[in-house]
Amino acid sequence: MSLEVRTVGEEEFTDWMEAMATGFTRPPGITKEELDFRRSGTDFARTQGGFDGERCIATFRSFAQELTVVGGARVPADAVSQVTVSPTHRRRGLLSRMMAQDLTAARERGEVVATLIAAEYPIYGRYGFGPATSFTEWTIDVARARLGSRYSGPECGGRVDFVSPAEVRTLGPALHDRFRARQHGAVSRGERWWQQATGEVQWPAMAWQEPFHAVYRSADGEVEGLVTYTTDDRWERKQPEQTAHVSQLIAVTPEAERALWHFLCSIDWVWHVKTGQRAPDDTLPLLLGDPRAASIAEHADYLWIRPLDVPKLLEARTYGVPGSLVLEVRDAAGYAAGRYHLDAGPEGATCTRTQRSADLTLDVRELASLYLGDESATRLAALGRVQEDRAGALATADALLRAARRPWCPDMF
Repeated sequence: MSLEVRTVGEEEFTDWMEAMATGFTRPPGITKEELDFRRSGTDFARTQGGFDGERCIATFRSFAQELTVVGGARVPADAVSQVTVSPTHRRRGLLSRMMAQDLTAARERGEVVATLIAAEYPIYGRYGFGPATSFTEWTIDVARARLGSRYSGPECGGRVDFVSPAEVRTLGPALHDRFRARQHGAVSRGERWWQQATGEVQWPAMAWQEPFHAVYRSADGEVEGLVTYTTDDRWERKQPEQTAHVSQLIAVTPEAERALWHFLCSIDWVWHVKTGQRAPDDTLPLLLGDPRAASIAEHADYLWIRPLDVPKLLEARTYGVPGSLVLEVRDAAGYAAGRYHLDAGPEGATCTRTQRSADLTLDVRELASLYLGDESATRLAALGRVQEDRAGALATADALLRAARRPWCPDMF
């Protein structure tokens, strides 16, 4: 019997969910609560399944998203999620077919880039995705941080206040919009994100622990930072040894960021702070009296992107210096293939197709890794993944494309 890939109807959603659980090696059996939860957040027009007869054996879903690029502009993105193929049906082209259908539809909708969080590194490069951001998680030894034991609030005239989940849902979206305008690599958050972060909507298969929420307010009362965290309840030899686990900390001013980390490191009974997934160049360790008090717990690639419209994508971001490059982009799927002339500078950029000789030749997945400014063309050339066709073009590419700060995506999707 031939395998079919098609858009999933609501009547097939239970089978689709069972297939996704199988693909993610989760125990079989989907409850009504889980189905209702997933159904309420699913766009069925962008949900595909692979079928062997009537049995669903592969899953794929996408949704509309915005990605912040260097300089603060937001571009429309096709966010890919919940991709699985059952172990009984691997190596039969199911993912390739679902990916092709999704990316073609995204390109037709005018989405200039696709995004995903890669669970496994080797899979997505063959579809034109490249790692564009990474994260670092630190564990802070509070005693070694040397921030002082008499902390009584921010020194800059502001204040830190606990807020309720309802207040977070009110204050959070506007604060996040300000944050993502400053942070390239960040993605949009919808109302459902805030509902889940505050427990108003809960994933039935996961135990919910009510977190603490606190905001930083400037001297004039403006909310400039938000932190959400939980604590464990660990005691040893009649001594508290608790850890604060940060699930989000966003700030739009350095003062707010410093104040919130100082606040976390001053909580009674908390001996350690797990920072959650931060930007790899986060200033956090240098905020501490002893930067070595922040030890790296994990570092890994995170957001992967896939260019779909090269001219629009390159014209959307900013460039710190003036320069010109002709890029020969190879793309087996065809979406981004071509030769492009980028003429860029602090005032803006133009990118058009050209017949000029190429300065650099690269695959679309390398362009993906370079786009948000975190990777070096010179480094990729040393690996044989970028070809310099004109002497000096690698230096020009690095001067144009690298950013002063590293990209960061705080959110899983």
